[in-house]
Amino acid sequence: MKKSLLALAALGAFAGAAQAQSSVTLYGVIDAGVNYVSSVHAKPKAKGGRQFSLTSGVMQGSRWGVRGTENLGGGLKAIFTLENGFELNNGRLGQGGSEFGRQAFVGLSGDFGTVTVGRQYDSIADFVGGFAAGSQWGAYAAHPSDLDNFNNGARINNSIKYTSPNNGGFTYSALYSLGGVAGEFQKNRTWSVGAGYANGPLAFGAAYLNAMNPNLSIYGNTSADGGIAKSFANNSILHGFASASTLEVVGVGGAYTFGPATVGLTYSNVKLKDLNDNRSDAAGHNTFAGSPKFNNGEVNLSYQLTPALKVGTAYSYTESNSVGYNGSDEKTSKAKFHQVNLGADYSLSKRTDVYALGAYQKVCGGSELVAAQINGLEPSRNKRQAVVRVGLRHKF
Repeated sequence: MKKSLLALAALGAFAGAAQAQSSVTLYGVIDAGVNYVSSVHAKPKAKGGRQFSLTSGVMQGSRWGVRGTENLGGGLKAIFTLENGFELNNGRLGQGGSEFGRQAFVGLSGDFGTVTVGRQYDSIADFVGGFAAGSQWGAYAAHPSDLDNFNNGARINNSIKYTSPNNGGFTYSALYSLGGVAGEFQKNRTWSVGAGYANGPLAFGAAYLNAMNPNLSIYGNTSADGGIAKSFANNSILHGFASASTLEVVGVGGAYTFGPATVGLTYSNVKLKDLNDNRSDAAGHNTFAGSPKFNNGEVNLSYQLTPALKVGTAYSYTESNSVGYNGSDEKTSKAKFHQVNLGADYSLSKRTDVYALGAYQKVCGGSELVAAQINGLEPSRNKRQAVVRVGLRHKF
């Protein structure tokens, strides 16, 4: 009897030690709300008009995920994250139908930093995106079409990523994605580097992203059968640029907090270089020629009125260069995008909040194909578009 009790006690101690050395956490976000959009022209021959709709995943993308760690000894840990995105209103998978389209990676973490492999965020999202209004007020506050990926719209497949330890508030990271195309080392290849500092009221960061054949490597990396990525095909801003050889993004941002207020600034330069590259699998999307460029600047302010109520506003300005028509000496005029965002968020508890969002975008110039299009919405019938949303968000 004594031996049996000793054995049970030893087994219990072993199980307790194993549990202390590893953990798995289930987490998620559920976001739903009602939208009013002033102008929608979803199809080329559709009349379009005002739209009322129930939509999911605006303030934050609806998701569930599991993350885990295992202590391997000597300060070394094994880590993983599997994160699924979904549409609450119809139960469909997000990110083009991928099971874990938001994130899926495994790696090792220790005194040297962290090394992970899988489907991951690039350095632009890690070090600069958090300073933009979209990180606080969701997709409708992102820059047009999320061109600079400040709103984390794109993830990088087949990527190897290193993140340094935090050293006095300073961190840096590098990511490299293997294209995986036999005989073409450069095709679909993506790499990114970035660094940031956060200590006390001041934080800032800078990053660079370079992606070959972005129709496939960035915007189309959730498509099972290739073809023109939805980001290009259904977008009035990017339409015609799917054949770009290379996407380059330079981004910088910062924020300063004083009392209940935080002011943020961001800037990005986006280049879609060398249109009409056959390796981008964009046959039929050859209206334009050259290398479209976009410059974006944003200023935002958030204010914690009470422990439960936060309000905020932002203004962003985006300007594109003139782009030539394929086989012609004519060029488009520069397109200029002005966007204003407002938001209010009230916490009912630590995990549940209600919110109201508003956005207005006006476009000046550009080709006849360019209409106003707030990120996450269908194009407008004209050069203006507004949206108002009231929503509910629950975290677990």
